[in-house]
Amino acid sequence: MRLRATIRNVGYEFGSLREVFAKANPPKSGDQLAGIAARDPVERVAARAVLANVTLEQIRNNPVIPYEVDELTRLFEHSLDEAAYSAVKHLTVGQFREWLLDSKTDGHRIRSVSPGLTPEMAAAVCKLMTNLDLMTAGAKCLVVVRANNTLGLPGRLSSRVQPNHPTDDVAGILLSTREGLSYGCGDAVIGVNPATDTAESTAEILTAIDAVLKKNGCPTQHCVLSHVTVQMRALSELRCPMDLMFQSLSGSEAGNKAFGISVGLIDEAADMMKRLGSTRGPNRMYFETGQGSALSSAAHHGADQVTLEARCYGFARRYDPFLVNTVVGFIGPEYLEDGPQITRAGLEDHFMGKLLGIPMGCDACFTYHARMSQDELEGLKVLLGAAGCTYLMSLPVGDDLMLNYPSTSFHDIPSVRRLLGKRPAPEFDAWLNELGILDGDQPGERFGDPRVIRP
Repeated sequence: MRLRATIRNVGYEFGSLREVFAKANPPKSGDQLAGIAARDPVERVAARAVLANVTLEQIRNNPVIPYEVDELTRLFEHSLDEAAYSAVKHLTVGQFREWLLDSKTDGHRIRSVSPGLTPEMAAAVCKLMTNLDLMTAGAKCLVVVRANNTLGLPGRLSSRVQPNHPTDDVAGILLSTREGLSYGCGDAVIGVNPATDTAESTAEILTAIDAVLKKNGCPTQHCVLSHVTVQMRALSELRCPMDLMFQSLSGSEAGNKAFGISVGLIDEAADMMKRLGSTRGPNRMYFETGQGSALSSAAHHGADQVTLEARCYGFARRYDPFLVNTVVGFIGPEYLEDGPQITRAGLEDHFMGKLLGIPMGCDACFTYHARMSQDELEGLKVLLGAAGCTYLMSLPVGDDLMLNYPSTSFHDIPSVRRLLGKRPAPEFDAWLNELGILDGDQPGERFGDPRVIRP
């Protein structure tokens, strides 16, 4: 394959598609840390010129991690829908971008080819897109999922209430849960990051949240984000209620080993949820990702972090998840350095996930040593909402006291909904109106009053 381009009478030659992928990326501190980024903006343009003329068939035949050494690469190859693939394999990446942005290409047409796309194809076209391109194409991609309610419908923006507590105090978790619900948040999930990763603590928190939801007839889901093996113990041995089962994913087999997981283990977990989970279904799994995870565990195989992130979504797609969430700025400035990089990554991740057919949410957040302002963070939330993001986080005053990072507040979610003309999930919307938390699409008399949620 000829991987050459001439820019300003200077010739550029690339040794592999993996190198082209990395050098075509917008600037990312993680790619620079890995030593694979373009040397300068001109080399970046040259890599994009090459990438624009590569066909999707060539990308399938040249995955960034070889088939022989990575179980995810084998999974993507064996699970590809050949009929859907045959409809697009002849397109170059540049032509695929034009097709996605064409006004005649609607969400149904995109959904029809999605099963025929490898993660590398999604990453490739992402690299040729501006932020507005990513929003425009991402907004077209409708992925509707159902657990105890329905997410992903047009005109809807959901949220996860994240009632974390630094000592897993159940009373504190429930107080935060009730406050979040009173602001109209939590239709995606009541999801707790535990301080204590044990089956007993997981079961105790889930049982307490389940009781509050059932007492109030609240149509949402609950989840404790302990390690998947801990949740499996809580479900199989302690028989606690569990609406969603969670796990963080990486984009390589080696990265997943660092997380203590494999395809076989997640297969087992998903099967257990089908048999024992409390969700009405059919979507029962919850995954989190984030650009840089494979690099942070030296498991990136020389591939760039955008492409590896897309491979996380290819892995998640196997399980028809209810939620997938990119925790976009949480890994740190070594991987995404500042506001522009974090903003770009959030829009990239949302687009790639939706293109591959999974419901994408985003934790718009940053660590305190990254160069991002509160204004930039709020701007990202609005951009994601406009791009059709399935859900955002919601925390008391937008600051997680356990994980120590700023994110989206209980107040932000209703503000973004009103700004963009969005509503909660339909079942949850009706429940909020019944309780007086909402009055139509406006705040009701009980808005922001946690006493309306019975303990």
